[in-house]
Amino acid sequence: MAFRDALRRPHGSVRSDHVHPAPVRPASVRPEVSEGSAPRQKLTERPWWPRAKRIATFAFFGLVLWLLVTQARTVQWDEVLVSIRNYAWPTLIGAAALAIASYAMYCSFDLLSRRYTRHTLSTRSVLVATFISYAYNLNLGSLIGGLGFRYRLYSQLGLAPDVISRIFGFTMLTNWLGYMVASGVVLVLQPIALPEDWALGSSALRVLGLVFLVCSAGYIAACAWSTQRSWTVYGHELRLPSLRLALLQLIASIVTWCLIASVLYVLLQHRVDYLTVLSVLLVSAVAGLITHVPAGLGVLEAVFVTLLVPQVPKNELLAALLVYRAVHYLIPLAQATVLYGLFEWRLKHRLRREPAAADSEQARITP
Repeated sequence: MAFRDALRRPHGSVRSDHVHPAPVRPASVRPEVSEGSAPRQKLTERPWWPRAKRIATFAFFGLVLWLLVTQARTVQWDEVLVSIRNYAWPTLIGAAALAIASYAMYCSFDLLSRRYTRHTLSTRSVLVATFISYAYNLNLGSLIGGLGFRYRLYSQLGLAPDVISRIFGFTMLTNWLGYMVASGVVLVLQPIALPEDWALGSSALRVLGLVFLVCSAGYIAACAWSTQRSWTVYGHELRLPSLRLALLQLIASIVTWCLIASVLYVLLQHRVDYLTVLSVLLVSAVAGLITHVPAGLGVLEAVFVTLLVPQVPKNELLAALLVYRAVHYLIPLAQATVLYGLFEWRLKHRLRREPAAADSEQARITP
């Protein structure tokens, strides 16, 4: 079965003939405070801080919305729609096929994490869980999609919370490892021409690319030759994968990023060279991460318009980006929503059909 229920086993009560008193904790020693002086209060502990934080958050998203509306008014949307209608079916089918291939490669991240964590879920279950979480990750952010949906799906499939955390960390590392290598190669070989009012120049971009490559090479070297293979950080074990697994991480992630850029390259109908499209995509990914806007809404379009409008007319560029959002974001999100609904329906249906089996199992394991 694609969706296997995790059997919830309640812990049996432990009986003991002896009652051990709770250990007495020594009172904490507080520094003496002189009369008339009050302890300094942290900024986040002040009573007005939660309200100020909410106001700042709403103000930020309001500013983003205002910028989007302002920019949208300058667009000739009738020309954008005409450009969308002018797409030939082979172009749209090719873009959709590349989007499917990029999703398939991303799903391989969780298959690699299965080797890393040594859990025993079936390949089909892993692929379904990864596809759902990835679609929601792209549209709603990594906290909801990457972590929240993974935890929900994998926990119902029987994995422990610490295993799910290691899966999430492994896939995040895989994604950004390939990003750093792809960005490093592109920035060193062919740095993108940034606008004159931007602070960074070609030399700074090459230095940044070298930093990315050095960091990636350090990770691969650690996986190959480090004598210490694990560390414990805040109660969580961090374990280095083998060299072979690290190289598979790198290859899978680079291919994923290249496939995503290929979707845009096809939709732009080869008017911009591939390395430039890849460079702009990588820049927009970091911009979307920094702004924390769900799905990078507006950020992706702003970066592409800023950097590529001299080469591609604005209406055609926006048409390509809208179709890209449809095939890479919205259609997979709709499919993931259907799959997730089926997952929850089957889970509830099986729990209703097998109450007697669950009760007998609980009676068997409870002392």
